[in-house]
Amino acid sequence: MSEKIALRPDLNIENLETTSPLEQFQNQTLRPILKLQNDLFVLQFQSYSARMKSDYHTLSSHKKSLFIEQSLQKDLVLKNTFIGMTLGMFTTEEFQNYLESSKELNRRIITMLIERLKNQLC
Repeated sequence: MSEKIALRPDLNIENLETTSPLEQFQNQTLRPILKLQNDLFVLQFQSYSARMKSDYHTLSSHKKSLFIEQSLQKDLVLKNTFIGMTLGMFTTEEFQNYLESSKELNRRIITMLIERLKNQLC
């Protein structure tokens, strides 16, 4: 399992004493995994957009942004695919921590992914 951690980029995000455990997990685990998996997330979304909206590349930046948000919030298969791609990079200990707050952590994963995709694809 330590190999998974070794693959992740070091983001040097400082956690303060006032940082909540969820925010610490987000900064120490989720953000590095999202950065590591970034190219796969982009390819997955591009494949999805080509299947679902053949004119995606002709949309304005605003409409692309809306499409990304709506797709990740409403398409449960896509949403769960991205969450699964993230969870697959967890260690067993991280997965046990995830299970304690899975609903909130899923929300955070999707929110961060929406922003990442919008910054790269719009």
